[in-house]
Amino acid sequence: MTTKVVVVGGGYGGVVVARALDDIADVTLVEPKEAFVHHVAQLRAVADPAWIEKIFIPYDGLLTHGRVIRDTAVRVGPESVELASGPRLEADYVVLATGSTGPFPSRTEGADRNAAAQRLLDLHDSLARASSVLLLGAGAIGLEFAGEIAAAWPGRPVTVVDPAPELLGGRFPDELRSELARQLDELGVRVLLGTKLDTPPGIPAGTVRPFTVTTGDGEVLAADLWFPCYGSEVPSSYLGAELAAARRPDGRLAVTEHLRVTGHERVFAVGDLNGTPELKTGRAADAQAEVVAANIRALIGGGPLTAYEPFPDGMILTLGPAGGAGYAPEFGMFGAAETAQFKGTFLDHYRAKLGA
Repeated sequence: MTTKVVVVGGGYGGVVVARALDDIADVTLVEPKEAFVHHVAQLRAVADPAWIEKIFIPYDGLLTHGRVIRDTAVRVGPESVELASGPRLEADYVVLATGSTGPFPSRTEGADRNAAAQRLLDLHDSLARASSVLLLGAGAIGLEFAGEIAAAWPGRPVTVVDPAPELLGGRFPDELRSELARQLDELGVRVLLGTKLDTPPGIPAGTVRPFTVTTGDGEVLAADLWFPCYGSEVPSSYLGAELAAARRPDGRLAVTEHLRVTGHERVFAVGDLNGTPELKTGRAADAQAEVVAANIRALIGGGPLTAYEPFPDGMILTLGPAGGAGYAPEFGMFGAAETAQFKGTFLDHYRAKLGA
């Protein structure tokens, strides 16, 4: 009898696992979104609408033998997945790949592709009308968004505020932080570190309307458009009691070295949902997915399991179409040209994975 694998979540990790097992198992991918969303390039799509069509990739070409069900998992146990529409999917193996959520526009909202695309177009129009922009959070999202805005609308004042004392914390070499700061300054982006707002802006995020705010240092900032660029969450309310027992205080799931959910031999977790000690990136989700697929193949065929080795801290951070910098311990520093090329290369990688 064919082994049944249910993959919950069609993001970076989920699509890799599903495709890798399609030839050996009866694979079902459960995903509410109409199309795969390449979140890594979403901020580029806000600044350049030509990218909007590129970041939504149909699931049609992902599986040859298995199926993609557009639905939401409402309860997942060690051997079954219950869907919002009513059906219950039995599973020999379950792979949890539901990722994380974050503030728009770094992540899309809703499942409809056209509605999501329209919201990105509307945001582009808002940015075109704005006279100045305030971003709260100088992490990777805030800095990348600032770079995209400044590159698309040269001379548009962009201010980034963050209570952290330095860019990107202490996890990366000073050379990376210095290079990013230099490029941001060249783009005209003002970064205020070591301070925060006394109170948040009095208008909704993403609304074009003049406002002023005051920093903890007493400086008054004026802008007419603002966005939060922090605050991701890991949804896991769909987990049944047996799997929820592995949930850690931060919401992520404890996993073994083989990426099994702790206490369960046939349930795996990949990507943002699990508690591996590394930065949560598309690269890490991809690598974890390959390990999970290899381990399920080994369990089906009786071979040895593969242990997952977390990535050391690395980052590729673009600042507009021609700028940015990156660092990986195995490669060293990436300049602006290599960093800018990365975004298109990564898109091509996932288009190939999805058979597009």
